[in-house]
Amino acid sequence: MEVMSYSNFREKLASVLDTISNNSTVVKVTRQNGKAAIVMSLEDWERDQETLYVLQNKSLMRQIAESLQTHQAGKGHLADKDTLDEIFGV
Repeated sequence: MEVMSYSNFREKLASVLDTISNNSTVVKVTRQNGKAAIVMSLEDWERDQETLYVLQNKSLMRQIAESLQTHQAGKGHLADKDTLDEIFGV
């Protein structure tokens, strides 16, 4: 994570926002009063929110854990060629 002062952030606003958007970086903007803020792309923020939703959802986490156990035991469902073609749009 890059850290920069509010003044530096303000001076370079356009280029910093481009870098954040293009490189999925996060910038911590500090102020003289000691308070800080994080600037990140909307796409990254939405992805993080989805991840947090899944991690906080006990039912989904249980399904993921059960699926992992099934996969590790080699007992998972194997899709046929037609199903795979449909999934991948072939």
